[in-house]
Amino acid sequence: MSKTGETPAPDDALSPEHPELHHEVGLGPWEGPLPEGDQWDPELLANGDRRNVLDEYRYWSMEAIVAELDTRRHDFHVAIENWQHDMNIGTVVRTANAFLAKEVHIIGRRRWNKRGAMVTDRYQHVRHHPTVEDFVSWAQGEGLVIIGIDIFPDSEQLETYELPKNCVFVFGQEGPGLSDEVHAAAQTTLSIEQFGSTRSINAASAAGIAMHAWIRRHVFNQHVL
Repeated sequence: MSKTGETPAPDDALSPEHPELHHEVGLGPWEGPLPEGDQWDPELLANGDRRNVLDEYRYWSMEAIVAELDTRRHDFHVAIENWQHDMNIGTVVRTANAFLAKEVHIIGRRRWNKRGAMVTDRYQHVRHHPTVEDFVSWAQGEGLVIIGIDIFPDSEQLETYELPKNCVFVFGQEGPGLSDEVHAAAQTTLSIEQFGSTRSINAASAAGIAMHAWIRRHVFNQHVL
């Protein structure tokens, strides 16, 4: 069940054998007097809004949504190395949007597969750095602590590490993991505790776990206090 109460339709929802399972996302054309304000998109009001956005943003223009998100983005960034067209990047961008990361950074190749982002890259700021050196220079200039997420002999545990508020999590590619250059530049490298037989977990899954750890530390704890 989504946050808006809309249940995503299964793959066979459009099959004539299961017409009762079909559920259309969003809302149709606006009914009644048109609302006033710069945030409203005339085309969406006229034709309906079927985008995967929260109800509070329904019928808003993309620019208005981004502007509102910019007023409350969190202080952490996410970076992922992209030397071999990593397929996880789109999912990382989508998760970064869900947790309202400040920016997502692509280190290496500029082109990446956007399918996994599910259009969330339109609402999430994405910055490109051609080299690790360029990325590190940028992060240091912004006063961000670089934190690698990977399994190394010197890695500390994410579960017990005191995450800084202003930081950037860096993830390596699926398979090779973090490059030696990022490992050397990071203030620390954190590993995620595992209990099964596999040596590592998917990079996109690791990104989601790390982002949520930051949220628990700097958002939920703050509310408790």
